[in-house]
Amino acid sequence: MKPLTEQEIRAAFVNCTKGEAKRLSVPRDLTDQPWDDLDYLGWRDPQAPERAYLVAELDDGPKALQLRCPSATSGHMRRSMCSVCVTTHTGGVSLMVAPKAGKAGQQGNSVGAYLCSDLACSLYVRGKKDAGVGGRLHESLTPEEKIQRTVANLAAFIAKVTA
Repeated sequence: MKPLTEQEIRAAFVNCTKGEAKRLSVPRDLTDQPWDDLDYLGWRDPQAPERAYLVAELDDGPKALQLRCPSATSGHMRRSMCSVCVTTHTGGVSLMVAPKAGKAGQQGNSVGAYLCSDLACSLYVRGKKDAGVGGRLHESLTPEEKIQRTVANLAAFIAKVTA
């Protein structure tokens, strides 16, 4: 993923108002992010733990989503699988819900997906972050194929939000 500036990130939001995008918390350490290892940048809002955000570089430019999720302290301690990177965690996967873009979102329609609670899918797929025992299932796919699957799953989720 190419490095993004705070202005590019704020302009990329597709499912919130410009005012909301202007007020949300963007990571302060953008220059320290491992951009070469990211398929998307995801973060939780430190002031509002029930909010998360992600921005991905798609063919038509960056797209960012505002997400609602359970607070980090809530949730069950059972093994679950992320629908984007196919990593399993004990207590580390959350149902994240994105309001749909446009009129559908204004009417309260939303789309949900089970995602890694820390939004570090890119790092799990590349083996840069450990999900613990049994976190990565043995697969015959190459690392590049796993990355392509992660990108495709994320693009499909974003497409559902913007449809």
